[in-house]
Amino acid sequence: MECDAKIPPPEPERAALLRAAAARPITLVGLMGVGKTTIGRRLAARLDLPFVDADTEIETASGMAVSEIFARFGEAHFRDGERRVIARLIDGAPKVIATGGGAFIQDDTRALILARTLAVWLDADVATLVERVRRRDTRPLLKDRDPAEVLTELAAVRNPIYAQAPIHVGSRRGPHVETVDTILAALAAANADISR
Repeated sequence: MECDAKIPPPEPERAALLRAAAARPITLVGLMGVGKTTIGRRLAARLDLPFVDADTEIETASGMAVSEIFARFGEAHFRDGERRVIARLIDGAPKVIATGGGAFIQDDTRALILARTLAVWLDADVATLVERVRRRDTRPLLKDRDPAEVLTELAAVRNPIYAQAPIHVGSRRGPHVETVDTILAALAAANADISR
């Protein structure tokens, strides 16, 4: 569901819709640099839910940085560990989960996310993503490559898969609170549709 909704339902009704929408985990998916972690933290705070970042949980479980796992063991090994960590995080308890950019692309992980959480695809144009990823040099898929080229290639392959998420929200330049507000409106609208 593409959502550019700006007008939320009346406050008591909206609060009830959001509580119902957050009754299961909310998983943020999308390309690197789209803001899943930053927006996820703010969304969790607004919903009064715990926040977890799958990459941070992977690093904690393995005792290594994501980039180190990629370098030492390769992407396939990382994706297997990522799937297991995400399966553990999706324990039925309401929370907001930020995933790595490639998690939703893996068939088993995507099936798990779609079956047991409410997936939200955060999307942004490549120029915005490039601007954001230049701030961190720890992304394994960008090592020794041009970020614009990599992100353009990834978007072409991954966006049709991300589109399987039931909620699609654009992450634009500007304050992240605007994206959080749009997600909240989309969650309320999605729950209103379900309860009809």
